[in-house]
Parts: sequence; structure tokens; C-alpha cells
Amino acid sequence: MKTILYVEDNPDTNEAVRIILTRAGFEVDTSLNGVDGLKKATEKKFDLILLDIMLPDMSGWDIYAKLKPKLKCKYAFLSAIPVSGERMDQLLKEGVSDYITKPFVKADLIARVKKILA
Repeated sequence: MKTILYVEDNPDTNEAVRIILTRAGFEVDTSLNGVDGLKKATEKKFDLILLDIMLPDMSGWDIYAKLKPKLKCKYAFLSAIPVSGERMDQLLKEGVSDYITKPFVKADLIARVKKILA
């Protein structure tokens, strides 16, 4: 079973994504802030770390920058902040697997996560 860490400060979104991905067959751990997310990421091996960008204590970008050199796993963003095609190309070159924009369609979220982890 593939493991996912989802870092999202909105409790409702956090729980909804956890339920959606758990029902899709993934093992999902969650965190409501960056500090806790960093801690959990280093305590257990995850196949995918899914990050919101706007968190209360640090950004998802900061978490990615801290973890990427240390942890060999896939990284993706799930955020309400849209990115340009140029920025997406840059993120892909830097090692980000995907950038999913909220609001999302449940089936699309599942399909994109499955593609990342295939």
C-alpha cells in the first residue's frame, strides 16, 4: 500500500482529502501545519508528500525545499493558488511531480495521485 503525507491547515479540506485517498486504497497521514508535517515526514517513509502552499507557520514551498534534499519520495502541491505554465515547467524540472489546483474533482485527484505513484 502506497503511503501519503498530506500537509493542509484547513481541517475540513485535510479530512476530506484523507478520506478520498484512503477510500482509493492509500494509507494517508495528515498534518495541520508545517512544523508537524516536517516532523512526520522524517519519522516515517512516505511515497508521496502532498503539500498545501499557504500554511500558518511556513509555506509548502519551504517544506519542499527542506525535505527534497533529504527524502527520496514524490512531491506534489494541492493548492488554491494557480500557477502559470512556465512556473509548472520549472517545478517539474525541480522534481515536483504535479500541481493540483483546488477546488478539485474527486476522480481527478485520485487519478493524478495514482499517476504520480505508478
